[in-house]
Amino acid sequence: DYNMIAEGDKIAVGVSGGKDSLTLLYLLAALRRYYPAHYELQAVTIDMGLPRMDFSPVAALCEKLEVPYQIKKTEIGPIIFDYRHEKNPCSMCAKMRRGALNDVLLSLGCNKIALGHHFSDVIETTVMGLFYGGQLQAMPPKLRSKNFPGMELIRPLYSVHEDAIIAWKNYNHLRFLQCACRFTEER
Repeated sequence: DYNMIAEGDKIAVGVSGGKDSLTLLYLLAALRRYYPAHYELQAVTIDMGLPRMDFSPVAALCEKLEVPYQIKKTEIGPIIFDYRHEKNPCSMCAKMRRGALNDVLLSLGCNKIALGHHFSDVIETTVMGLFYGGQLQAMPPKLRSKNFPGMELIRPLYSVHEDAIIAWKNYNHLRFLQCACRFTEER
């Protein structure tokens, strides 16, 4: 619907190891066989330096899907929790992860980054912006970067409800990683 993928794109998939990002990776890897435009995929994980995170299952999945995989190690977790002692760290964490992700994308020669935001995220973000920020702010399906010319963010799961992702995960008996961050919810 949104012409997110074009011939010759090199798309990085931001992979946290959770249900949304890995569902997106499965989808884009399978779509390569049928989509009329040829594109390349690259999976990228930002390792936030939190204890107990093992990305080897993600690496194995990427190998199975024939998608190159790169892990960018950072100290985002210790910076937020140990040095800054953030009480509400999510916004700062997201900004720091985006910065680390952009560095990796540029080094890999990607022109697009695909994130696993789905319809439920779009609604939640809009409502949170209204209540907490006092502004109506959209999460568009495609967004051209102002800071990185030629880079575009795409959200291929934009019209997919979270319930459908959970149902697909359960139907296929899939298990995904749980983030070691104490602020994330288990689903």
